[in-house]
Amino acid sequence: MAKTKPTINVAFVGHVDHGKSTTIGRLMFDSGAIPQQELDKLKVIAKEHGKAGFEFAYIMDKFKEERERGVTIDLSYQKLITNKYEVTIIDAPGHKDFIKNMITGASQSDAAFLTVAAAEGVQPQTKEHAWLLRTMGVKQLAVLVNKMDTVDWKEDAYKKVVADVSVILKQAGYKVETMAFIPAAGYLGDNVVKKSDKMPWYKGPTIREQLDLFELPNKPTDLPLRMPLQDVYEITGIGTVPVGKIETGIMKIGQKVIILPGRSGVGIAGEVKTIEMHHEQMNQAESGDNVGINIRGVGKKDIARGDVVCDAAKPASIVQEFIAQVAIISHPTVIAKGYTPVFHIHTAQVPCQFVELIEKQSPDGTKATNPDFLKNGDVAKVKIRPVGNLVLETQAANPHMSRFAIRDAGATVAAGVCLEITAKKN
Repeated sequence: MAKTKPTINVAFVGHVDHGKSTTIGRLMFDSGAIPQQELDKLKVIAKEHGKAGFEFAYIMDKFKEERERGVTIDLSYQKLITNKYEVTIIDAPGHKDFIKNMITGASQSDAAFLTVAAAEGVQPQTKEHAWLLRTMGVKQLAVLVNKMDTVDWKEDAYKKVVADVSVILKQAGYKVETMAFIPAAGYLGDNVVKKSDKMPWYKGPTIREQLDLFELPNKPTDLPLRMPLQDVYEITGIGTVPVGKIETGIMKIGQKVIILPGRSGVGIAGEVKTIEMHHEQMNQAESGDNVGINIRGVGKKDIARGDVVCDAAKPASIVQEFIAQVAIISHPTVIAKGYTPVFHIHTAQVPCQFVELIEKQSPDGTKATNPDFLKNGDVAKVKIRPVGNLVLETQAANPHMSRFAIRDAGATVAAGVCLEITAKKN
């Protein structure tokens, strides 16, 4: 079956329990993507787990542990066909332990809905997610003011959330004037697919309509092939199947590739044997596509999540050190030379050391060269050395492979982008 509509990846992010999974479940169901009997089955399971009312969330929360705890742990994907797009919906966890998966989700998205519950309003994670989305290059954002039923559908409550969220989004560098703020009730289905009759004061789009209002990003098909691996499966009859999203370039059957860094640290050469997307065999796939592939000459023990499939003729670099611009979002004290947190770059997680603080600009606009430390709000140019093998590119060469988030002790400390690279010599 030929793909007729362009694919767009949309993430739902936001604080835990603000109703992301339920809203997506309702969206899938009201759009006809989930049959009634499937929902009825989930209703029964929800009751058995003492979670009546969680049936929509269960559409996304497939894992047993998630059902019992009622939280989203890993990324879940669903496909929804709208008038304009084939939408891959990514349900990104709100729970702070799982934010590394949320970072991966955000880095794969073309657009996102930031979900904020009307009664609770802005939470610490709302702020963190806004910064992450921005750093991960998600330019298009809509805000979902969810659970409007808990505030009696009042416009004042909605306006307060809009005002509070706007402050945070502006700080993160978003233009809020053009952004949709959608008041909804995910569980009840108000303004999800069907327009709500309970909020006559709201004239904007429903969630479903907003999906078609997002613009298709320019596909970076002119850049060399880069596909960071999300997972590596062993499938009977096929063999090793690496799965991930093609960030840039085009992948074709028969193409010569090199997977970097690989277990060896110097890369593994291979040839693309098969490409599969949504259980269909393709002759080629391009940036934006989530695919599973089989590569001749590459086994499960050779590669892992975080490796990058590159065009063999134009591979990326494994870096010795790099210069980056970083924004410090939330560190409990200060960051000095020698600090070695974990960097989340595309799907990789690698400890990296701050070896030099080159310059910084403070929130009040003052600048300093070779500062002794960095604190929250500072934007700095720093030299970083990975402890281990890391594939990275500069913003100028490939912006899709240049962004990262920095995490430490379960929180996102900073986010940044790579400006210059010193490649490793083999």
